[in-house]
Amino acid sequence: MRIIVLGAGQVGRSLVEQLVGEKNHITVVDRDPERLQLLQEMHGAHGIKTICAHGAHPVTLSKAGAEDADMLVAVTNSDEVNMIACQVAQSLFNVPNKIARVREQGYLTQNRALFAKSAVPVDVLINPEALVTQHLKKLIRYPGALQVINFADGLAQLVAVRASNGGALVGQRISKLRERLPAVEIRVAAIFRKNHAVIPDGDTLIQDGDEVFFVAARPDIRLVLNELRRREKPYKRIVIAGGGNIGARLASVLEDDYRVKIIEQDMGRCQYLSQNLRRATVLNGSASDRELLLEESIESADVYLALTNDDEANIMSSMLAKRMGARTVITLISNPAYADLVQGGSIDIAISPQQATIGALLTHVRRGDVVAVHSLRRGTAEAMEAIAHGDPQSSQVVGKRIDELPLPPGAMVGALVRGEDVMIAHDSTQIEEGDHVIVIVPDKHDMQAIERLFQVGLTFLL
Repeated sequence: MRIIVLGAGQVGRSLVEQLVGEKNHITVVDRDPERLQLLQEMHGAHGIKTICAHGAHPVTLSKAGAEDADMLVAVTNSDEVNMIACQVAQSLFNVPNKIARVREQGYLTQNRALFAKSAVPVDVLINPEALVTQHLKKLIRYPGALQVINFADGLAQLVAVRASNGGALVGQRISKLRERLPAVEIRVAAIFRKNHAVIPDGDTLIQDGDEVFFVAARPDIRLVLNELRRREKPYKRIVIAGGGNIGARLASVLEDDYRVKIIEQDMGRCQYLSQNLRRATVLNGSASDRELLLEESIESADVYLALTNDDEANIMSSMLAKRMGARTVITLISNPAYADLVQGGSIDIAISPQQATIGALLTHVRRGDVVAVHSLRRGTAEAMEAIAHGDPQSSQVVGKRIDELPLPPGAMVGALVRGEDVMIAHDSTQIEEGDHVIVIVPDKHDMQAIERLFQVGLTFLL
C-alpha cells in the first residue's frame, strides 16, 4: 500500500512505526527537518521517504507520489492544513482514501455538510478529544477496569484489570476461574507481567500486579468484574482537573448521572463552562492547590481525572489527589515514556490521546477484512476484529477450527460474534463465513500475519 503521512509529530511517528516493514511504501511530509531526520534514523532501513515542505501544497503532494497513492493520512497540528490537504488530494490526484485529524469542535458540529464529497472530501474524520472522552466514560462506567474495548457494535467487550492482593484473581489458575463463574462464559485472552506477555493456558497462575485481559459478552462484563475484582462500589463523585476540550466534553456526558466538579485555572474558561454545563460545579483555581482540594473534600472523590494539556501538571496533581485520599486517579499523559513510568503507582490509569488516535487510524489503514484495531497497554499490543469472508477454498480461516489456524506465537482468538450471538472461542470452535473474529496480538509486529489470514484470494485455491 502506498501511504502519504502528513505530520511527523507523535501520532505521525507512531503510525509510521506501526506500518514500516509491512510492505507499505510510506512517505512522510513535515516542515520540521529535525523530526524527519529522527524518522530517517529510526526507519530509514525500511525505505521510508521524507519531504520537508508544506503538506497541503499541490507540488508537495505531487513529490510525495499522490498520483499513485492509496491513502493520505493528514495528522499535522493544523486542522486547516489537514482539511485542505484532503481537498487537494481529491481534486488534483483523486486519492481514494483520505483520513484527517480534526480537533476544532466548530468544524465537527457541521461535519455532514462540511465533510461531504462535494465540500471538503474527508473520508474518515479522527477527533482525539472525542475518542478519549468515550474511553474515559467506559472506565467510569466499569469501576476497576484499566481498559474497556467494544467489538461488533458493543456485543462483545475486552476488559483489562490489574490483579492485586486481596482480590479474587491473585493465586488463581485460569482453569479455576470458570468454576467461580459457572453461568458466564469468559476467556482470559492475554496476561502482561512486568511488561512481558505471558501466554495464558489453564495452568497459568495469576500473580499480584498482572494485567489480565478477558473477553465476554457485554451483559456479562459487570458480573465478571464484580466477581474477579475486589468489590468496587459504583462511582458517584467525579472531580475533573482541566476544563479544556476533553474536560468539558467529559463533564457534559457525565453530569446527569454523577456529581461532577471541574477545576479550571483560567477565569474566562470557567465562565464558558458555567454557561454551557447544566449541573456540574465549576471551580476556579489550580488542581495542585492543596487547600482547594481539602475544601472540596478530595478524600471523598471516587474518581479524580487530570485532563489538562500539561503532562507534568497532570502527574503532580494526580499524585497529590491520590495521597489525599481520592479513590481512583486517571491521568491524561501525552508523553508515552511518562505513561509507562507512572501507571500502577500513585496513578491508577494513564491515558494517551495519541494511542487513542493511533487505534482509530489503524482501523482504517489495516488491510484485509479488518473492522477495528485497538491498541492495548499503550501501544505494545493490539486487539483486532476481522470478518471471515469466503469459503474453505478461498479463505484461510473459514471452515477451520481455532486450533487449526496458523496464528503467530502468543496470538489468541478470544471470541466470535455470529449474528447477535457472542461465542467464546475454544479449540474446537469452527469459524463460519460472516463471523466477526476477535484476535488478541501481544506483539504488534505480528499484525501483518494476522491480516493476511483474513484476506480472501484465488491464491488459496492452489
